[in-house]
Amino acid sequence: MGRRELNRLFRTRLAEAMGRAGINQTNLAAQTGIDRSTLSQLLSQEMNRLPRADTVAALAIALHVSLDWLLGLSHEDTLGADIRTEGLEITSSTGEPIEASLAQWYEEAAGYKIRYVPASLPDLINTEAVTQYQYDRSAGKKPDQVIAENIGRLEYIRLPETDVEICMPLQAIDVFVRGEAQWSGLSASARREQLDHMSNLTDELYPGLRLFFYDVQTHYSVPYTVFGNLRAAVYMGQMYFVFNTYEHIRALSLHFDSLIRAAVIQAPDASRYLASLRDSIGED
Repeated sequence: MGRRELNRLFRTRLAEAMGRAGINQTNLAAQTGIDRSTLSQLLSQEMNRLPRADTVAALAIALHVSLDWLLGLSHEDTLGADIRTEGLEITSSTGEPIEASLAQWYEEAAGYKIRYVPASLPDLINTEAVTQYQYDRSAGKKPDQVIAENIGRLEYIRLPETDVEICMPLQAIDVFVRGEAQWSGLSASARREQLDHMSNLTDELYPGLRLFFYDVQTHYSVPYTVFGNLRAAVYMGQMYFVFNTYEHIRALSLHFDSLIRAAVIQAPDASRYLASLRDSIGED
């Protein structure tokens, strides 16, 4: 198949995938971090070359189709069983083995970039009071266990070769500041202490630790951690789905990068932003 035919097939399949997903150019551009004008060019008949690999990958992820199909190299349009189960491990998060595994994964990823989307506030920069409150009634981990893990993770982050990025929902910190939802029973003083702690740590550990905030009204993510190019672990509550194939790790890395590009609070501003929220919390 010639280049012109490949370009035509790519445009056709991109438009087809968008139609099936019921997504327009504006929303697709927002989900992928691709400029809307660039996306319009990709769909234009005047486009005479294929886009960059990372652009195609981002489109495939957002539209839930395979890279090969989008590029005209396969007739199979879904991600397929191979990309969903190959290299997949399912690990319980309630016992000691997973904690040993997590510690090992961090150790093995030393020198690599670690990308982390937390389920709520990032455990490793929580105060003991917040950790105690959050895990006191947990069906999984217990407070003392998490506190010990956090101490170890902070020691890890302080290593000179460490490169950790955390991207969390802006709304998660807003709910915490207001003491709503799961934080309704946490005192105002504990919440102020937490914001001070987060602000101080993100300032002290920058740039080895970089914290970003994204808007869930434009982007969504499940909690997961990508350990360099070694593995990725998706947190599912009382279990982790652990992926160690290139395609899975690459897909989650690209998804994380799209969150970073769309972040409404960038890492250099995170410490000041957290400090500014402290005074909005009233007295107990």
